[in-house]
Amino acid sequence: MLQNIKDLYDDKLAASDGPIGHVKDFYFDDKSWVIRYLVADTGSWLTGRLVLISPHAFGALDAKGKLLHVNLAKAQIEKSPSIESHKPVSRQYEEEYHRYYGWPYYWEGDGLWGGMRDFPILELPPKFASVEPPAATGPKTERADAHLRSTQAVNGYSLQATDGFAGHVCDFMMDDKSWAIQQLVIKVGHRFTGKDVQIPMSQIDRISYQDSTVFVKLTKDAVEKSPEQHLSPNGTVIPAEPILAL
Repeated sequence: MLQNIKDLYDDKLAASDGPIGHVKDFYFDDKSWVIRYLVADTGSWLTGRLVLISPHAFGALDAKGKLLHVNLAKAQIEKSPSIESHKPVSRQYEEEYHRYYGWPYYWEGDGLWGGMRDFPILELPPKFASVEPPAATGPKTERADAHLRSTQAVNGYSLQATDGFAGHVCDFMMDDKSWAIQQLVIKVGHRFTGKDVQIPMSQIDRISYQDSTVFVKLTKDAVEKSPEQHLSPNGTVIPAEPILAL
């Protein structure tokens, strides 16, 4: 089922032993268009510290109560590697983060989640229960920044069709099992009174962060005639008309 990202912002987060804050943002991989991390604002619990939570740890989503369960203990989250919100997430940080939790690297393998199937579901390994991060072993690898981008930052980007400006990015639709972004939601017409249409990722050409623009393979007319977005109260898609094939 497709779920819109915007509806999840500010949802409460609950660890296995208590509340841990709320959803602040998501980081997606701009190569495969998959949500890699949720950014949690821990509020007064960790004095405003931001932490990353991988979909590996996500439990049930209570859409009515706007609550996402996380299959981690508060002590595990508290001792996890810290992030700095004003800096990009580096591969060095990700390696440290995945070693800490004992999760496989998503960048190793051909699937959306590395060598796993295309779903971020794991049976928890024995070392998962430890809250002490294991020491790094083996030769040092090149520390290149990962291609992770904030959904909050990309929201509002211009959409450039093959023949000119066509609207603004206003949301993302993702698969609630694989956490892959399937469609961009684009506001066409007036920025405040226009309609929202859905563009499948197969029609995305590239994204320019320097120009704050997403380029698509469609004309302006094709964008405007794309299926409109219709959501249920819990933020999932209501099928109203056929969506362009992926």
